[in-house]
Amino acid sequence: MQFRKSIEKDINSIMKIINQAQQQLKEQCVDQWQNNYPNVDTIMEDIKKGYSYVLLEDEEIIATVAISFDGEETYNIIYDGKWLSNYDYVVIHRMAVKDEYKGKDIASKVIGYVERKCLDKGIHSIKIDTHIENQSMQNVIKKNNFKYCGTIYLEDKSKRIAFEKII
Repeated sequence: MQFRKSIEKDINSIMKIINQAQQQLKEQCVDQWQNNYPNVDTIMEDIKKGYSYVLLEDEEIIATVAISFDGEETYNIIYDGKWLSNYDYVVIHRMAVKDEYKGKDIASKVIGYVERKCLDKGIHSIKIDTHIENQSMQNVIKKNNFKYCGTIYLEDKSKRIAFEKII
């Protein structure tokens, strides 16, 4: 497997995976990633900022993720809890796995690659948030030893549950 930064020519493959995830969330009645988010513009901005990564198997993109070392303004205030640390951290956003690869622990592999990127930069904290009803993402988060920290609110005032992992 190869984990690398996304390039513009990856956009169609990334959007196919994002669209599959949006459909799955819709079918599960989870109000996350609906209303045209994330869209092509979101992913193109991730690529331009250097946040977008893909996981490939035999040259095929099988997962996508955005990781940022730039902090997250919506994480500055956390409710009903607290972060585990005040360390510099990476944020994981917009992680999705191609339908044919779900159930094969691909999301955990992506997190493993993110951890290596963190350690290469001397970063020892990863933060992530998700919708309270997104059980599949919560399962991935918990399986990978993230700890529940509290509630954050996105810029649009949407409520999310937040987690952190010290590595």
